[in-house]
Amino acid sequence: MSEATPARPSPEELDAFRTEVRAWLKDNKPEPPDFQLPDSFMEVGTPEQFEYLRAWQHKVYEAGYIGLTWPKEYGGGGLHGLYQGVVNREMGAANVPFMVNIIGLMWAGPVILQLGTHAQKQRYIQKILSAEEIWCQGFSEPGNGSDLGNAQTTAVRDGDEWVLNGTKIWTSLGTEAKHMILLARTDPGAPSKYKGLTFFLAPVDIPGVHKTPIQKMTGEYGFNETRFEDARIPGDSILGREGEGWSVAMATLMFERGAAEGQAGGLSMVPLRVDDVVQLARECKRDGRPAIEDPEVRAELVRFVMEERALGLCQVRQRIPGLVTERPHAIMMMNKLVGTEFRRRLARFAISLQGANGVLYMGDPDAPDGGHWQRNYMNAFSATIGGGTSQIQKNILGERVLGLAKSY
Repeated sequence: MSEATPARPSPEELDAFRTEVRAWLKDNKPEPPDFQLPDSFMEVGTPEQFEYLRAWQHKVYEAGYIGLTWPKEYGGGGLHGLYQGVVNREMGAANVPFMVNIIGLMWAGPVILQLGTHAQKQRYIQKILSAEEIWCQGFSEPGNGSDLGNAQTTAVRDGDEWVLNGTKIWTSLGTEAKHMILLARTDPGAPSKYKGLTFFLAPVDIPGVHKTPIQKMTGEYGFNETRFEDARIPGDSILGREGEGWSVAMATLMFERGAAEGQAGGLSMVPLRVDDVVQLARECKRDGRPAIEDPEVRAELVRFVMEERALGLCQVRQRIPGLVTERPHAIMMMNKLVGTEFRRRLARFAISLQGANGVLYMGDPDAPDGGHWQRNYMNAFSATIGGGTSQIQKNILGERVLGLAKSY
């Protein structure tokens, strides 16, 4: 994202860097807390969880291991993307906690770097990386679901300020956030519903902003409803131009869906691994014998192993131009769909191995793995919905990658 393209490291340089990162993670991996950690940033529901994860992100940033590709002048590392890829893979292998400020690192930060002013980049980027300032997203609304273009939250100019009124829903980390990437209607009389929208970098720790936590079916929190009642934000809070918020929102969704590069790195959720399901199959019984001895179970596990390996190889393939010449963005665009559905199906299969014990949940002493897989399965649905449902992702792939005509 900087003007000068960073030098591509040699294999030897990457190997040395990998050794350095691996050693640092081994020495600095935080001790498990005495409370339950969430599966992802969408499940952070208590102050203890939040502070533990924020301290971890700050430590990783101070060590120089997130934002490696972001410009140095704004607090990043100014390095080639291969370095961040090494860090991300080593974090996954070391099973360390995820980064809590994901909306800032993966969506808000990249779009600010792409479209923001120099002053906005100076104001926000470094504090996103360090987790000093947490971000949330204000796109969805209670009455509009996935119809982002029909946003009804209004922003009315009043002198040097904008006055916000309306409601946003599913605002992950809303109770902890200082800022929100917000889509609001500034011109209700525009000829097209898409033309009257403006994209704001809105403060949400101000009078007139009310946040209500929403309990999920897991019993946890993390989602919120955010209401704006005559909330006043500065006139220079716009990202891009007034009335062109739809195009800025689409650029943001390209980052959220993994269809564009530029994210700061780090883990966004607790990885689910097939190896862990293999171990579960050894421990669970089917007809009095380990489930892994069942030929059908073994065949399904092999299919999951193949899929997991394919997903990993796709991450490598997308960085090799000669292998993606025909459709250079296809892999990035499919990652969100394939990865989230794989996670959901893997958790469901793990529960099926447990037989009658599959109905048990966290807190029950007889729940296999402490109810870990049941919790992961229920939480997995949020990732298949957020950023565009799996059905929407299939439409995007069909139209933008395969060139299929829209159906009417």
